[in-house]
Amino acid sequence: MDALIEINNATLRFRIYRNRTPALKEAVIRVLSPKKTASDEVIEFNALQNLNLSIKGGDRLGIIGLNGAGKSTLLKMIVGIYPPQHGSVHVRGKVTPLIELGTGFDHELSGRENIYLNGALLGRSFKQMRSLEEAIIDFSGLEDKIDMPIKYYSSGMLGRLAFSIGTIMEPEILLVDEVFSTGDAQFVEKARNRMDHLISKSSIVVIVSHSMDHIVHFCNRVVVLNKGAVVAEGDPTEMVEYYRTNIANVGAAPAPYKSALPQPVLTT
Repeated sequence: MDALIEINNATLRFRIYRNRTPALKEAVIRVLSPKKTASDEVIEFNALQNLNLSIKGGDRLGIIGLNGAGKSTLLKMIVGIYPPQHGSVHVRGKVTPLIELGTGFDHELSGRENIYLNGALLGRSFKQMRSLEEAIIDFSGLEDKIDMPIKYYSSGMLGRLAFSIGTIMEPEILLVDEVFSTGDAQFVEKARNRMDHLISKSSIVVIVSHSMDHIVHFCNRVVVLNKGAVVAEGDPTEMVEYYRTNIANVGAAPAPYKSALPQPVLTT
């Protein structure tokens, strides 16, 4: 059965509660101010709105946009962390998310113990992790530090361990969010080579990155997100140029993708 991701008219709405634990003084003021309602303490906004995407086997989809555009939120919606309030998300195939690597690490435990803990959070059995333990340690380059509590690790060491755990198995659907941001130059090169391998073996890959070089290198299709909506979609090189010209370098609302192309000169 071919892997598939179908997103149909999906809207994801977040609610922010201001001042969750008000002081006694503020609580009394609210009681004595009848005009103020509970809604005054809540802000709602659409993190993603009316999204329609069809991602099929063979797609290597890049997602680009400014900070806060909804890129990482989209990946989390695909995984199922954030179900949409409207519309639907249908996923066929086993998903491996490389999102917020290291989430769930226990900083009092050693690197070796966290291999098993993180593996369990990723849905892998103790037996699987035992068979992969040495390969993970070897790739991370943390052999002499692996039995040290990770509270003594640098951010780069944590990133190397998390990446090594998350990428040890070949996925069917791979979701990637900025995995090249930690580690020294040597490890980044190793990580890039491993990602090349994983991407070649995966049926579907969805990549979020601020590195336009990575987007062009890995992807065969790109979506541009702005304020939670898809504003352009197409060839990676064209989409990167569109993003740089219409989103990253101007404060005005983005022009529609077609109108961003050279227009014919009319003569009278």
